[in-house]
Formats: sequence, structure tokens, C-alpha cells
Amino acid sequence: MRSSKRFAFLSWLAIVASVAITVIAQQQSTPRQTPPRAAPADESSKIVASAQALLATLDDAGRRKVSFAFGDTTQKTRWSNLPSGIFQRVGLRLGDLSPVQRTAVMSLLRTALSPMGYQKVTDIMHGDDVLRQTDGGRGGPGARRGPGGPPPGGAPPNGPGPGRAAGGGGVVFGEEEYYLAFLGTPSTSTPWMLQFGGHHLAINLTLGGSQASMTPSLPATQPASYTIEGRTVRPLGAENDKAFALVNALDSTQRGQAILKYRVADLVLGPGQDGKTIQPEGVRASSLTAAQQTMLLEVIREWAGMMNEAFAEPRLAELKENLPQTWFAWSGPTTNGSAAYFRIQGPTLVIEYAPQQGSVDHIHTIYRDPTNDYGAKFARP
Repeated sequence: MRSSKRFAFLSWLAIVASVAITVIAQQQSTPRQTPPRAAPADESSKIVASAQALLATLDDAGRRKVSFAFGDTTQKTRWSNLPSGIFQRVGLRLGDLSPVQRTAVMSLLRTALSPMGYQKVTDIMHGDDVLRQTDGGRGGPGARRGPGGPPPGGAPPNGPGPGRAAGGGGVVFGEEEYYLAFLGTPSTSTPWMLQFGGHHLAINLTLGGSQASMTPSLPATQPASYTIEGRTVRPLGAENDKAFALVNALDSTQRGQAILKYRVADLVLGPGQDGKTIQPEGVRASSLTAAQQTMLLEVIREWAGMMNEAFAEPRLAELKENLPQTWFAWSGPTTNGSAAYFRIQGPTLVIEYAPQQGSVDHIHTIYRDPTNDYGAKFARP
């Protein structure tokens, strides 16, 4: 009797094991389903809806302040790395908004950007508030100077001079000194543009239905590292670390091509340099190994991946296709923690990374597409 019960128990165990093996085999043979990527048109609709929700919180004066004609070239090029008091922005100033309105602005940015892009933007803004608190809102000489001097749209000839704001005030930093503007009416069919920026930040996002361009844009930072709520924040830390990893992954021949024979200390195609071109230099990506090319794409992703992923992924696919015609150039030391300039340039891409006055704590960068800045390929006034 006891042996028959034991036999029944062993038979039951065998059946359970057989079922488990079958289930596992089925799971392994069935390909995992990845969530479908959001369609650009759908994401465009969400961005437009978020912009309209913001407009609904404004009175007529506020809507007039934020709205410009799509063909307003003066406003289109009104962006800079310079702080208030040197560079005069127009549009909705965050410091003038109610909590509800300010929340609506940040919700719009969260929708228009990727999670990584939104985090980078908010980290840059928080860093500017740290600069305001630690440096009295004044900043060093580098904060007061941009490449080539104040770009178009800066302080007027008879307006405030360097280091002075209208009304006798000084240079003003901080989270309240960021401005939002719309060029054109937010629409899923008609091209329009979202501008957001302040000290060390200029986002120019042009949308046209299922197409988008976020060039030219200028993410920068000072300080490059700060502590908030017990954690260390480096707004452009990934850009720095990935680039140093790449240059140190090059062999001696590749490095000899990549490292320029002269010093580059600032952005070449920064604010006020629309339409200008530079000759490609450095090492060509076609001469890199597959692993090195992947590292280069990861550096590029830090800029191209800032906009909403539905638009960023097609952009990154385009840049990957053009990788054989893309160049990587370096100027400066190759030890991480040093101040070094680098540039990535391809048929539809220019990225520059430039520490200011040799300081690793003050970084300017620029991201351009010489063929599609301000949505030139799809957006017409």
C-alpha cells in the first residue's frame, strides 16, 4: 500500500515537471513583444495639446507675449548662452508666471523632449540657480562673454552694457530667467516652433506634422557639477565621459588623425553663426572599428536624443546611415578631468563641446544640422 502511494506521488511529480518544461519551452520559443514605438504624428498631437493647454492658462496679454509669427526671423535667431542683463530675451518669463502656468510650461517641455532631454534641461536650469546662489548672480568673465560677442537680438546699442541690466541692475541668473516663445500657432499640420532658453540653454524645436528638428540648440552648463539633495548632478557629464572614453579607445594611428595640430578653445558655430560652415577634420568614422563607431553614436545620442523619442529615433537612424562620412576631431588633453574641445561633423550634423577659458566647470556646446536648422527641409513661412 505504501509503495503504491509512493508511485502515485512520483507520477504526479513527473506530470508537474513535464508541464513546467513545456511552459518554459513555449516562453523561450515565443519572441518577446517590445512596446510599439509612438508614431511621430501621435506625439506631435500630444505636444500641440500640451501647448494649447498652456495657452489656455494665459490671459490675452500673456498669449500676445508668447506668440510670434513663424516667419519672424529676428525672433527665430534670438537665442544665446548669455544671461539676462547682457542678452535680452522676449516671450514668457518663468519668474512672471503663476504656479499653474509654470507647471504647464514644464509639462510642455516634458512632452516635447525625451526623458533624457527633459532631465538635461532641468539640470542645466537648476545649475544656473546654484550659480546664482554661490556667485551672487554675477558669474565669472566667461559667463559674460559668448563666442563672437553678443549675437543678433542681444542688448541694443544704447541699451545696457556688459554686466549691467536695464534699470541699473547687474547680470541676472537663475531658474526664473528662462523664457518660452512660440513662432506660429501650435498645429499638427502647419509648421511652428517652440523656443525655450536662458543662461546656458537654447532649445529651438521646429515641428511640422510628423517631422521635427531640434537644431540649432545650445545645451551648456556652469557649474559642470553640483550637489543637490545629497546627490551629485553633472548636466553634461555623459557627453564628457563618453567622448573621453572614445578618444582613449582609439589606436595610435587613429588618435594621430583625431587630435588636431592646433588649439580650439571655443565654439566655432555657436550663437550668431547661422549659415556658416567649417571644413571637416579629425578621424573619419569609416576608419573606426564597429565598437568605436558604436561609441561615437552614443556620444551623438546625447544631443540628437534630447527631443521626443518619436522624432529622435529617426534622426539617430539618419545619423547612423551617414556615419561613414562623419568625422571626430579633438583638441586638448585626453585624460578625463582635463579641459578638451571636441567636434563631431557629418553631412547633416555638427556637434561642438568647448570648455570655457580652460575651465572644466564651465562648458558650452552646440548642436546643428546644416541642412535642417530651424526645420529648413520641411518648414516654410
